[in-house]
Amino acid sequence: MTQRPEQLALAPVTRAQGTMTLPGSKSISNRALLLAALAQGRTVLRGLLDSDDTRVMLDALGKLGIQLEQTAAGLVVHGAPRFPVEKAELFMGNAGTAIRPLTAALAVQGGDYRLSGVPRMHERPIGDLVNALRMLGADISYLGNEGYPPLHIGRGQPDPTQPARVKGNVSSQFLTALLMAAPLLANTAASPVVIEVEGELISQPYILITLNLMARFGVQVERDGWQRFTIPAGAQYRSPGEYTIEGDASSASYFMALGAIGGGPLRILGAGADSIQGDMAFAEVVQAMGAKIEMAKDSIEVSGVEVAAGERLRAFDRDFNLIPDAAMTAAAMALYADGPCTLRNIASWRVKETDRIDAMHAELAKLGAQVESGPDWLTVHPIKPGGWRSANIETYDDHRMAMCFSLAAFGGVPVTILDPACVGKTFPEYFSVYQQLVQP
Repeated sequence: MTQRPEQLALAPVTRAQGTMTLPGSKSISNRALLLAALAQGRTVLRGLLDSDDTRVMLDALGKLGIQLEQTAAGLVVHGAPRFPVEKAELFMGNAGTAIRPLTAALAVQGGDYRLSGVPRMHERPIGDLVNALRMLGADISYLGNEGYPPLHIGRGQPDPTQPARVKGNVSSQFLTALLMAAPLLANTAASPVVIEVEGELISQPYILITLNLMARFGVQVERDGWQRFTIPAGAQYRSPGEYTIEGDASSASYFMALGAIGGGPLRILGAGADSIQGDMAFAEVVQAMGAKIEMAKDSIEVSGVEVAAGERLRAFDRDFNLIPDAAMTAAAMALYADGPCTLRNIASWRVKETDRIDAMHAELAKLGAQVESGPDWLTVHPIKPGGWRSANIETYDDHRMAMCFSLAAFGGVPVTILDPACVGKTFPEYFSVYQQLVQP
């Protein structure tokens, strides 16, 4: 086993320009893997992300008896509407996009399964999903703290006649998990399966990704606003034959930011105007801050200011509820704004890979920024020339912390990223791509 590097020193940079190609979307990759596994037929997945999170899903599917075959055309998934292996212990790392939908799919099937993860995963809530699955007759028990993994899934008594209700204000992944599992119940049911959302649904664009992919695999979900979702009786996943996974829009945010603060032009290939990912809306944030955006079908080009020459981005006060992952990039860009920047409605940050509000507050302050934060908001005051401090940035085993703080290298002082290999969760090659685009 190779040892993870303890730190990466980033020298000050003044410009960013060039062309890069995005890795496959994590959100789409793990959804597509599970749907292909549950679909009738054989699916070839092209452009699948190779990262810690997708390896977790692939490992779990293999242990559940799904036949996976890597070919020159892509990953071939031989679907099985019911998992062949009915007893397994599954280690899910810290992959929320893997443990939540797999929990739901296994729970409605029933069996003898244990799901666990890294210590941080055992601090990430799953109780709202478990409660909703129990309404559908699932047998799930907690092996540690109530409301959190690890979990045991037994053989329940499926009852799709009653609506499953789930809270919408903690994580959209709970609703995604229920939606993706529901056709397994609806397939043999005489009536539709209904899922109701209690309260505000956060991160709605991620639900649109789920619905889009379910439709590609043959299941059309009827949506009544964001409060009620109906899966028709007899629904069944069917392979589309081939599916190409687009580039990761959350990862695109770092390169949009590089173009905006490093002058550009910086061209990003793999996702653009035709993207099904909500995080492409981050282009609007970058544009509002003063960058020039040119978007094509599957690419985007960004040109911006040169902060190293004293130019500033425009400050913002925005609601980031719909794009919480990309919002972290905006918090780092705030260091170069012409006034205080406030990110609102980001309570979901607190239940991610780390408590991202506290983590961003602490690490931005290390660089010399004045920062304030609350339960669901963060305000960052830009650092004035001469006010930057060199710092060792803690990443909290959170890939987005490491990638965000690479943007601090435009401050004119060295920045050291601790545990840079944590980017392996979604973008193992991030720092090598970054180094190819920036200039000292």
